[in-house]
Amino acid sequence: MTQAPGSASGGGEPDRRRRLVILAICCMSLLIVGLDNTIVNVALPSIGRDLHAKVSGLQWIVAAYTLVLASLLMLSGSMADRIGRRRVFAVGLCLFTAGSLLCSLASSLAGLVVFRMIQALGGSMLNPVAMSIIRNVFTDSRERAQAIGFWGATVGISLALGPVVGGALVQSVGWPAIFLINIPVGLTALFLTLRFVPESKADRPRRVDPIGQILVIVLLGALTYAIIDGPTAGWLSTQEVALFVGAAACLAGLLAYEARRDQPLLEVAFFRSTPFSGAVVIAIAAFAALGGFLFLNTLYLQEVREFSALKAGLYTLPIAAMTLVFAPLSGRLVGNRGPRPALLVGGAGIGLGALILTELTPTTSTATLLVAYAIFGVGFGMVNPPITNTAVAGMPPAQAGVASAIASTSRQLGQTLGVAIVGALAASSLNASHAGRPAALPSDVGWWLITACGVLVVAIGLLSTTGRANASAAAVATATA
Repeated sequence: MTQAPGSASGGGEPDRRRRLVILAICCMSLLIVGLDNTIVNVALPSIGRDLHAKVSGLQWIVAAYTLVLASLLMLSGSMADRIGRRRVFAVGLCLFTAGSLLCSLASSLAGLVVFRMIQALGGSMLNPVAMSIIRNVFTDSRERAQAIGFWGATVGISLALGPVVGGALVQSVGWPAIFLINIPVGLTALFLTLRFVPESKADRPRRVDPIGQILVIVLLGALTYAIIDGPTAGWLSTQEVALFVGAAACLAGLLAYEARRDQPLLEVAFFRSTPFSGAVVIAIAAFAALGGFLFLNTLYLQEVREFSALKAGLYTLPIAAMTLVFAPLSGRLVGNRGPRPALLVGGAGIGLGALILTELTPTTSTATLLVAYAIFGVGFGMVNPPITNTAVAGMPPAQAGVASAIASTSRQLGQTLGVAIVGALAASSLNASHAGRPAALPSDVGWWLITACGVLVVAIGLLSTTGRANASAAAVATATA
């Protein structure tokens, strides 16, 4: 049998150094995908001025990216299992890098949104495939757990670093630089992937589910469009009612259709596992809080306080710093004590950080802002690593990749909904000035919703980590093995 490129001799398993290089490649690709989730936020005011975008346009710059990611993650994971993980991973890097170049050259809002979708198409081939590559390369359970911990920490760290890196680039070079920075990283990751990552496929890959995939895309697209366009079109307008009804019909059709398939895109049976369902809800709540937090905070710091992009990015440095410190600690805590302590601390930090900002005014002190950001950063750093661990708890190895992909999809869905809902609330409560830029303080309702997300994480963290919950996971694992 021909040996796969990058595989080690004598049994085909890469040695420890090669495994670490492969882990670094996966983390490198996830770093740029995660950065692009949040790096754009601090550049939104500059992009809005240059491209004459209103608040809803700014929402689409963020939401178009996360929406495509959420829609295609599971499809990309199953395609990688079928045609080759290294091949799909490399194609994803090419598309993401090309999309980044096109974004930097965009001269209109519509063009930028389309190019962001190309970026996301490539990004959808990186997150789930990286997890599959890690699981395939790290065969020792202890090493695999450590590698997944680093993977989870990289996602959280990249999301939190985005505003800081973005602020520095916008201030020094201009907003196109936030996309150009991806190109050398993407090309380097592509070269290393072709050099070191072995090709692998699933022994029994899942069949493609085109009907399920179409229903997912229409469902998420209709829901996001309805939320973002609601303040402009009117929540009770014919358009809005039709969009919400269409989204509900797609959801009902998806659940009914997937329940009858042998190899569905969305494994409905998994949701009988309380830890799995809990992980999905926690992922949506935590990442909705992050997306909404960063979006509202960008409007506040740059439009209300009139800070520069760099200063606004530096103000959010406590979020990145706390995530850098607490994400690895959370991974170790999950390994030693299980996910419950990390989820409780994480939810409490998210809720308390947002609660402080419910009293936000145009003259809120710097000390108050930094304390709120630091507490939120602790919460987000703690909550992200246990999500994947909880989702795959008790799952047989053959199903763990699918469970992880659904958890990753839930992260992106949460961020999409967070930006859409909180942005819609902000748009509804702001008096528009020239070019649709906000002229007043965003509504406190957004901060209260983010606080509620933190409370929800705590509640679900308690419910999904009991002995009865773990027994439900074991039952589902036995039924789906």
